Amino acid sequence: MSDDHQRRDGPLDGEDQEVAAEIADETDSLLVLLSSYYRGGVSQANNSQTRIDGTTNWAITVLAALLSVVFARPAMPAYLLLVGVVILAVFLSYEVRRYRFYDLYRARVRFVEENVFANALEPVGAEHADWRAELSDDLRNPTFKVTTREALSRRVRRVYGHLFAVLGVAWAAKVTLFTPEARWTEAAALPGVPGVAVAGALGAFYLAVVAVAAWPGGREAKGEVHDEEPGKWKNG
Repeated sequence: MSDDHQRRDGPLDGEDQEVAAEIADETDSLLVLLSSYYRGGVSQANNSQTRIDGTTNWAITVLAALLSVVFARPAMPAYLLLVGVVILAVFLSYEVRRYRFYDLYRARVRFVEENVFANALEPVGAEHADWRAELSDDLRNPTFKVTTREALSRRVRRVYGHLFAVLGVAWAAKVTLFTPEARWTEAAALPGVPGVAVAGALGAFYLAVVAVAAWPGGREAKGEVHDEEPGKWKNG
């Protein structure tokens, strides 16, 4: 085995392992490192926001296409709009997870801003006494800063609640105003499922959407732009 191969596969020596630790005692080097990290964190947050916007754009595009198809001809069945509800729910599940990653990166950016940049502009003390240790721990052991419940509630309240509402109004219009030759219960029916049962299930779904959007609970998403107290930096 060659010496080069041994050096690649072998453990790093002590000097290589502690090269970053030496920066901790050098203020200038640490500030340079933090500036580079901050720019990287902003980039990660922006990329995560772009992924969220992409999911939302696809959801809106699918909704618009579905409405165009269903209302293009009176013979088009109303149950296609129920398929749209399922598709929106799938997009929402993706967006909830992407929002949690976005909040993770955004929280780190805000953490650096609170404890480094804000204190540099007005030295009144860092927001968190052990901010370096906390940030280090979070980089080693990343955790989401917002729960699935809150992420779901926020995305429903801000975006998907409106999209579901459009589908609900469209479905009601399709089975009533746009199907005058049949009773609404007949237009709303599915194979083997009466229209009243379909309407009842859809009504229950929309009640659940309203409940999720109005779900009470402490706010955990990081940020101070909504006139609310920010949540904890790191849970568990």
